[in-house]
Amino acid sequence: MGLLDKLSCLLGLKKKEVHVLCLGLDNSGKTTIINKLKPSNAQSQDIVPTIGFSIEKFKSSSLSFTVFDMSGQGRYRNLWEHYYKEGQAIIFVIDSSDRLRMVVAKEELDTLLNHPDIKHRRIPILFFANKMDLRDAVTSVKVSQLLCLENIKDKPWHICASDAIKGEGLQEGVDWLQDQIQAVKT
Repeated sequence: MGLLDKLSCLLGLKKKEVHVLCLGLDNSGKTTIINKLKPSNAQSQDIVPTIGFSIEKFKSSSLSFTVFDMSGQGRYRNLWEHYYKEGQAIIFVIDSSDRLRMVVAKEELDTLLNHPDIKHRRIPILFFANKMDLRDAVTSVKVSQLLCLENIKDKPWHICASDAIKGEGLQEGVDWLQDQIQAVKT
């Protein structure tokens, strides 16, 4: 980064760009969350399941996010690892109303955390316990317990209860993620 780029970042004229991986099982609400974080005039009206991955962009007060929205369907999850090196943060979305697949989400999270491109990095992980509006949803504390998040000791992490359709809980999570990324300064 040149002197002018650094100076414009410091003055707030240019936002630091960060690459974020958005992971989680299919139908957890990843695409809906990312869509809701974009400016209202850039939001899609129809959300369809992601095939492979898509790249979306949105800005916060001081960062410019490039988000890799990775498909959570079983046959595409092996693609995730090809993007780990580039990721500076992870958003992991859980359907808090789907108790049966919580075990699968935990297995995928464990695989992610033990991957060589992630294991030894202090990469921040934001968890969205999504679909909190549904009757069968468990609390974010319960999701945290089911995923054994307390065992993550070498990475900053945070869990937010969210309702992606209404946008509830999303800003809190992005604010936390922004603070973590700025603290790390990769």
